[in-house]
Amino acid sequence: MATTQLPDQVSRKSFPLPALLALATAVFVTALTETLPAGVLPGMGRALGVSESAAGQTVTVYAIGTAVTAIPLTAATAGWNRKRLLLTAMAGFAVANTVTAASADYPLTMAARFLAGVAAGLAWALLAGYARRLVPAEQQGRAMAVAMAGVPVALSLGVPIGTFLGRMLGWWVPFLAMTALAVGVIGWIAALLPDLPGRPAGERAPVRRALTVPGVVPVLGVTVLFVLAHTILFTYIAPFLEGAGLGGATGTVLLVFGLASLVSIWTVGAHIHRRLRQLTIGGTLLVAVTAGILAVGSGSAPLLYLAALLWGLGWGGAPTLLQTAVGDAGGEQQDAAQAMLVTLWNVAMAGGGVVGGVVLGRLGTGALPWTVLALMLPVLTVVVGARRHAFPPVRR
Repeated sequence: MATTQLPDQVSRKSFPLPALLALATAVFVTALTETLPAGVLPGMGRALGVSESAAGQTVTVYAIGTAVTAIPLTAATAGWNRKRLLLTAMAGFAVANTVTAASADYPLTMAARFLAGVAAGLAWALLAGYARRLVPAEQQGRAMAVAMAGVPVALSLGVPIGTFLGRMLGWWVPFLAMTALAVGVIGWIAALLPDLPGRPAGERAPVRRALTVPGVVPVLGVTVLFVLAHTILFTYIAPFLEGAGLGGATGTVLLVFGLASLVSIWTVGAHIHRRLRQLTIGGTLLVAVTAGILAVGSGSAPLLYLAALLWGLGWGGAPTLLQTAVGDAGGEQQDAAQAMLVTLWNVAMAGGGVVGGVVLGRLGTGALPWTVLALMLPVLTVVVGARRHAFPPVRR
């Protein structure tokens, strides 16, 4: 992979933690904006005059907005200054969350959520590459881990806090809080992030060309199955626990999962430069073992918490591992490869809700972990087998 020229503002001897924390906050805004409606569906549905299931489609339309626009927007903005593009995406979040909070009209709310998804597609395709370009090669894994820490923080802390604010103060309050945070991160980015140029017109290639780069397709395939499996389990963890007679443990289980995810992020950041392959195999095995434990021991509270711990340890670092792997494999096509990963990630998230719902409705809660296990086995097969380009023993 060609070495990326670092901007003059960033010393090769320093680690730009404040700038990376700005990116982590942008990731937090992106992840929490997507999942926030799940915690305030009753109040949101009443305010919009629709059912909870219809209000829940505000999550679906967000994922659709990301999935259908990430690749074309990445291609259309390839020549844009990276800082200006990121600021534009964050401004999109501010506008979308403000409209969502103020709207009493369901179609307007859906349009705002679609806009938020478009901003997310732009941001996700940009954030990983931005973090990698701020540091020399030997620090890229650590930089990615810091930037991607916004995901588990959003899921483990942001969603519960947003749900609490929504219940205590009104369903719209968390969305206004997200607007304020987006405005704050715009100022943070403007002040601290160095300017990075886009790709000159003569150096751009069609986005689909990234598929011809060895290693990209296996990483994308692993991403689809891994995210699909995780989403099935995460989306339907509450009914699964109810079916196991442990419905009151949902909050604690998710807390254990979130804290373990933070440990996983730190571990991946510390070791990804030399052990990307081993960490990816380890994470895959941990999630597969989680599914196995839930499949055969769901009635045991100790086993349940053990599964939550292993699940967080296996999943927490997965975004960093997969985005690093596709960036390494993509080389000069890494921005296009990241856009494809973002698109497929959101397709898998939307698919997880659908597939999990079908499994739940037809086979019951007990079939959910077996479904997850069935998806993780081919993931393990591909990761172990794709050792030359996708998940090599030594990073290029």
